[in-house]
Amino acid sequence: MKILVINCGSSSVKFKLFEMPGRVLLANGSVEKIGEEKSIFKYFWSERSGRKDCKISNHTEALELITKFLIDSDNNIIKNLQEIKGIGHRVVHGGEIFTGSVLIDSAVIEKIEEYQTLAPLHNPPNLAGIRAAKKFFPESVQVASFDTAFHARIPDVAFLYAIPHDFYEKHRIRRYGFHGTSHRYVSRRAAELLGKGKYEINCISCHLGNGCSITAVRNGYSVDTSMGFTPLEGLIMGTRSGDIDPGVIIFLGEQLGMSISEIGKFLNRKCGLAGLSGISNDFRNIVEKANAGNVQASLAIDVFCYRVKKYVGAYMAVLGSVDAIIFTAGIGENQPLAREKSLAGLENFGIILDREKNRAAIGIEAKVHHKDSTVNILVIPTNEELAIADDTYRIAGGQQLQ
Repeated sequence: MKILVINCGSSSVKFKLFEMPGRVLLANGSVEKIGEEKSIFKYFWSERSGRKDCKISNHTEALELITKFLIDSDNNIIKNLQEIKGIGHRVVHGGEIFTGSVLIDSAVIEKIEEYQTLAPLHNPPNLAGIRAAKKFFPESVQVASFDTAFHARIPDVAFLYAIPHDFYEKHRIRRYGFHGTSHRYVSRRAAELLGKGKYEINCISCHLGNGCSITAVRNGYSVDTSMGFTPLEGLIMGTRSGDIDPGVIIFLGEQLGMSISEIGKFLNRKCGLAGLSGISNDFRNIVEKANAGNVQASLAIDVFCYRVKKYVGAYMAVLGSVDAIIFTAGIGENQPLAREKSLAGLENFGIILDREKNRAAIGIEAKVHHKDSTVNILVIPTNEELAIADDTYRIAGGQQLQ
């Protein structure tokens, strides 16, 4: 069974086509800069790749371009679109309703629309992708996989904010958490690596990329996570501030005359690693400058890793016992320095990194703990699209994948 996974951003569409249940990647790519003067289509298949510059106005046109690529006889990927039996869609916000991936029907679309107020930058393009897919794949099973779903069972002590309860009951202001598909995938992969069932593992999953979050997983379920009502809370990120005193927001408004909209853009786009370093939101660039002696770059790295360490310590307290600490996503998978600094000084808690193993683990799955460490330290490349493909295959009528 062929399953197509679609991830629609505000100005992009990413896709991967899998042959299931073997999880074989047949093709993948992206359409970027949708709505701009020059869009970019990148595609990969059968150890080949290509790039095309074009003008794509919306997500429907982007998906049409992707479908033409997939059925192009010169590419020999598929003969017709009817071969694709299931379409898996990444949807950022599913609120409190969705605790797993679901078959898309009118009621699901209505709920995704309802949660647009909670994810105004993400849910609308996600919906655009769903509607476009229904047009091009009218007979395919359409499945929604929510970033929030893995966190939907976290207890009230973890998701409630210390504001009047009416604000939760009337406006659903609470911690939702994000990156759930990634945290679910790597925590279950960690269970496999450690010879445990997927509901037998306690772990701390560190998704460190341009967006960053940490999740405490008990018995295979998320019980707390660093992102909150929005993806702005928690760790320092590429351009997001992460945790900040709410008084700073008041100061920015009252003393500096910034509007709510300006403050939102500032905290989401001008802060984080980019703001701290004054250089870039790209961790690689900051490391390069730090190695060249740039003091501000070195400080940005230290502050970033210190925040990770604080959350690791907090979630150790939440879980009580920890089988593994997992690093994933762009920084987590490819930056040994970030892993080393984030875990430095935790040896008394049984967390001991093997420096040589850690330095060798770049973009690969690896165990990087020292032989004397009582906690496993794992690097696991995330694969959210594969997790979505697994769910779509199951819901489309395939076997339950373990």
